[in-house]
Parts: sequence; C-alpha cells; structure tokens
Amino acid sequence: MQMPSYLTPEALDTFIRSALAEDIGDGDHSALSAIPAEARNRAHLLIKDEGVLAGAELAHHIFRAVDAELQVEQRLADGALVKHGDIAFTVEGRAQSILTAERLVLNCMQRMSGIATRTAHLNSLLAGTKARLLDTRKTTPNFRLCEKWSVLIGGGVNHRYGLFDMIILKDNHVDYAGGIRQAIEASQAYLTRTGRELPIEVETRTLAEVQQVLEVGGIERIMLDNMAPALLREAVALVAGRFPLEASGGITEETIAEVAATGVDYISVGALTHSIRSLDMSLKAF
Repeated sequence: MQMPSYLTPEALDTFIRSALAEDIGDGDHSALSAIPAEARNRAHLLIKDEGVLAGAELAHHIFRAVDAELQVEQRLADGALVKHGDIAFTVEGRAQSILTAERLVLNCMQRMSGIATRTAHLNSLLAGTKARLLDTRKTTPNFRLCEKWSVLIGGGVNHRYGLFDMIILKDNHVDYAGGIRQAIEASQAYLTRTGRELPIEVETRTLAEVQQVLEVGGIERIMLDNMAPALLREAVALVAGRFPLEASGGITEETIAEVAATGVDYISVGALTHSIRSLDMSLKAF
C-alpha cells in the first residue's frame, strides 16, 4: 500500500510523543517500582478475535519511541486476515520499556483493526459495482491519522484529510451563502484570489439542487445527501457522467449494496470511524 501524504515521519512522531506524554506523565511508576531496571523479557501480541489486522507497523514506531533497543519481530503484516490465537509480532528487550509501551500499542491496534475490519466488510458488499467506499471527518480528535490509515488498510478510500485540502460546500455553507450558485461562485473567486488549487465538492439535497450545480459547473464532485435509491438513480441519469457522484448520509450495512447499485461513484460512511467495535487482542509475556 502506498503511504498517504499525511503519514509523514513528523506526523507519526508528533502523534506518538503526544500519546505517550498523556499516558506516562512523569513516569510509569508501576513498571519502575516493580521491575528491576536491568530486567529483560519478551512478549507477543496475541489476537483474540477475527478480522483485519491494522496498526502493526505503528506498534513498531511506538516501541522504538519508548526504547530504541527494543527488538520487534513481525509475524503478520497490516491487512492480514487474523483469527483467535494468531500472533502478530513478538517484542524483546527491557521489561520496563515493554510494559510502558503496552497500553498505547493495544489502544491503537485494537481500534485500528476494528476500523479496518469494518471497512473490509462494507467494501465486500460493493462487489460487482463501481462504487468506492469513502471515510469522512467524523473521527476521534487527535486520532485521525490512525483512523484514516486504518480505512486504507481495510481497502477503503480516504476522503479529504481535513478542512485545508478540499472545499466541500455542505448544506449550511450553501444556506449561509444564499444558494448553490452563490456558494460555488464565491468558492471559485476565493481560489482565484488566494492562488490555491483545491477541488470543490457540493452537497445537494434535491434533484433541483443537482441541476443548479450542473448549470454552474467548475466543481470536482457532487454529493447526494440522504437520497433514497430511487432518487439516486434519477440523479445518476441527470448528471450522465459529467461529474463523479458521492452518496452520503445514514448509509448502513443493510442499505449500502442497494445504494451502490444505483451507479454512484463513491459512498461515504461516517460510521467507519465513529461507530466500530475494537478487535480484542493482548500483549502477553511468554
């Protein structure tokens, strides 16, 4: 998998250092008090669930940030299908360091694997259609990097990473601007004025709004928000391939296949990151 632009060494370092500072504070006093500083040991990451593994690569970075001398032997890579009893990796080195890194590694991997598992499942329901599964900005504050990364591992597609890399004119933008045309033209003027090159996507709620977008043009994608499948099919016919179409709004496991069959190009599902079950796993000494 090609690494996305947001997954830079600097971004990883910032995330890990912030997360460790939150957890460790002025010291891991449990490990410091109970375990001799010179003690060495090993542990393995035990899978206790079924799904798609995610976060194993991140775990390596976390262990190195805690103690550069910890040795990690990877047995399963991100994206692997895992089952109860599988071992993702082993880690060996200072016992205090292993214990200090343990919770952050588990917190990240359990949630990331849950997201990747859910993404892979919903993706499988799109088989036979051209629709691609998108994530959203409905992420956990300060954990977006990991959640977006997990969607990629599960076979999904990242939508914009943040407010800075794309213009999406949602219903409130349109209403505040005074209408579809006003919102699009103001955004186009802003890009010209500031010298930026950003794609513009417009959320539409009705076929009349879709028609207004077609009349103005100059955008990248049209979002079809909370439209029933019959209305989605009408929108697909109306647009006739002039712009990619994204279906959004309350799409579930039970409805996603029917939505995909309407001919839309993308389906965005906020629940990929805001409503998932973490995979069960533990770091066990052996």
